[in-house]
Amino acid sequence: MLFFVVLALSNGLLIGVSRTINGRLSTRRGAFAASVWNHVVGLAFLSVVLLVMRIWPDVTQVPVAAYAGGVFGALFVAVNSYVFPRLGAMSAAVLVIAGQVLSAVVIDCVRQAALPSPLRLAGVALVLAGLCLPLIRK
Repeated sequence: MLFFVVLALSNGLLIGVSRTINGRLSTRRGAFAASVWNHVVGLAFLSVVLLVMRIWPDVTQVPVAAYAGGVFGALFVAVNSYVFPRLGAMSAAVLVIAGQVLSAVVIDCVRQAALPSPLRLAGVALVLAGLCLPLIRK
């Protein structure tokens, strides 16, 4: 379990660095150009990794939802590239994480066909309140 916690934390750190790089590229070339470069380089990197590992996915067996995920992922990078230099690293990250927490609650409600428990809702409220603290100006 600790391995997955460290992996997720490391991923979060890399996302912060990636947002900074894409934000800088966005101010020079535009948000969609930054997103294109992000995905072209990502495709090349993952292709090399898959070739080295000798694992290649069967693209004929891809569910339709995977295409929506690709569109949302590209839009995520483009929007982040646009707002990151304009809002600043902390504000942009906090707002993105708040959106992810809220969408996770909705997704869980739909998948489980039930409202979250009061304890879980209290936890979400505390997380969102904690996320809002850095946005408060003195």
